[in-house]
Amino acid sequence: MIEAYVPVLLFVLVAIGFAIFTLIVSSLVQSSRYSKVKLEPYECGIEPATDARDRYSVRYYLIAMLFVIFDIETVFMFPWAVIMDELLLFGLIEMLVFLFILVLGYVYAWRKGALEWA
Repeated sequence: MIEAYVPVLLFVLVAIGFAIFTLIVSSLVQSSRYSKVKLEPYECGIEPATDARDRYSVRYYLIAMLFVIFDIETVFMFPWAVIMDELLLFGLIEMLVFLFILVLGYVYAWRKGALEWA
């Protein structure tokens, strides 16, 4: 029975070894000289317009969370589409209920004003 876990243990040891190896190599290769440009929050060549720790509206995070939620929910439709011919009418009704709940949540968020930027 323990022989079945040998590949898992080997995989974990390789993963840990790779992580330690990359940390050691990166510490040996990194530059130790810091400059004003290196200490800036963004090294893209453009002068930052504001401080990196500015406050953002809660609406920005609300829109982002709504996007993630609706995006992940629509990803659930892919497996259904793959085996749609096997599920027949039950699968169709199940997906229609799922879409109804998804649209209901979208309408709720819209009515509450969660999708307004102003």
